[in-house]
Amino acid sequence: MTETTSILPLTETATPADEAAAAEVVEAAYRAGTPVYPIGGGTGLGYGARPATPGLGLSLAGMTEVIDYPSRDLTITAQAGITIEALAARLATQGQRLPVDIPQAARATLGGAVACSPSGARRYGWGTMRDYVIGLSAVDGRGRPFSGGGRVVKNAAGYNLCRLMTGSLGTLGVITQVTLMVKPQPEASALVACEVPDLDMAERLLAGMVRTETLPAAIELLTGPAWQDLGTHEQKKGISPICAKHPPGRSAANWTYPLFLLVGLEGTAAEVEWQIRQLHKEWQAAGVASPVTISGPQAAALWHRLTEFPAEAGEPGAATPLVVRVGVLPDAVVTIVGRLLEMDPSCSMQAHAGDGVIVARPSWEPGAMGTGLKRRLRPAVTGAAGHLVVMSCPAEANLARESVWGPAGDGAAVMRAIKEQFDPKNILNPGRFVYP
Repeated sequence: MTETTSILPLTETATPADEAAAAEVVEAAYRAGTPVYPIGGGTGLGYGARPATPGLGLSLAGMTEVIDYPSRDLTITAQAGITIEALAARLATQGQRLPVDIPQAARATLGGAVACSPSGARRYGWGTMRDYVIGLSAVDGRGRPFSGGGRVVKNAAGYNLCRLMTGSLGTLGVITQVTLMVKPQPEASALVACEVPDLDMAERLLAGMVRTETLPAAIELLTGPAWQDLGTHEQKKGISPICAKHPPGRSAANWTYPLFLLVGLEGTAAEVEWQIRQLHKEWQAAGVASPVTISGPQAAALWHRLTEFPAEAGEPGAATPLVVRVGVLPDAVVTIVGRLLEMDPSCSMQAHAGDGVIVARPSWEPGAMGTGLKRRLRPAVTGAAGHLVVMSCPAEANLARESVWGPAGDGAAVMRAIKEQFDPKNILNPGRFVYP
């Protein structure tokens, strides 16, 4: 059984060669009332509730062409089935990139990235997928092709369908083609890091980042077993230790795992060099004895780890972990990190602290996940005026839709009305999103 068929209840899978063929498949499914489950690289299938109604898989694996790449205009148009890795390689030939951190780039597809809208550490300085999609084509739930936006950056024609489709999890349409705004690759990239002795110090350092004279691309707060090797000399992933003052697995604050603050810097070599010196000066004035600079191949390796954290499966053969994403105001990040550590001292966390986003992997057993989310974690997040969604979980956790997405909220009626306009029979990814 493949990962796809273990998550999606597929009876068969179609692989259309182009948008017209995809539209024919969806139109036939609409007439028959058959659910359609769009499939890219399969990396985002664990995101959202697990559907129960058997239906047709619609693979975009046959649609991988770059349609147009006017590199001087800083845009590229490609079919939805192209992998993020292949797209990055094409952009690199012109010294350009899509500065959105997308895990498992060798498998993840452009259409899937737009539908799931992942983002990582660089979201602080560079934004999210919604900031880069300027045009797209898709097929709605009746099998009718439609498009929004265009192929130029300055485009204000019609409703912003691009933002509506981005993050809609394939429930409004099957994305077939995307136009992106792209950016030049930076000349230099580095991270400045330190081990933080306690949460109060973390709060002070993060408050200082509001006043910093630098321009960070990322502000990351890390803790848990996934990151403990960053603080030791026993490096397994080729990254110099951030701090070795405390024994491995124990920090000065007496919790189980060390706490690290990392700030990513990107730009010209002169810009990055100046920002490194400036941040060292600011942190030393705030009480950090010895900030560490990570650059070159070691910086590239650490950026990669930051990108891949939400998708890491743990030990080979281990069950799919519970991964949750919390969104709060940035000034509540340290509070929620502290609450999570109280609930689960072995929780691995990556907080995009400047954005108020925390990605966490609690170590709860599958049978305790539903209770832990409902009775402990979600109330804490709600109390901080935040929200929580489940990014992945083991099948045996058997989480209900409300456990995955939380209460539908005041916008449920509007979302349902939009869904009905695009997909009146509810055949596109039924049961995966907030609405039934």
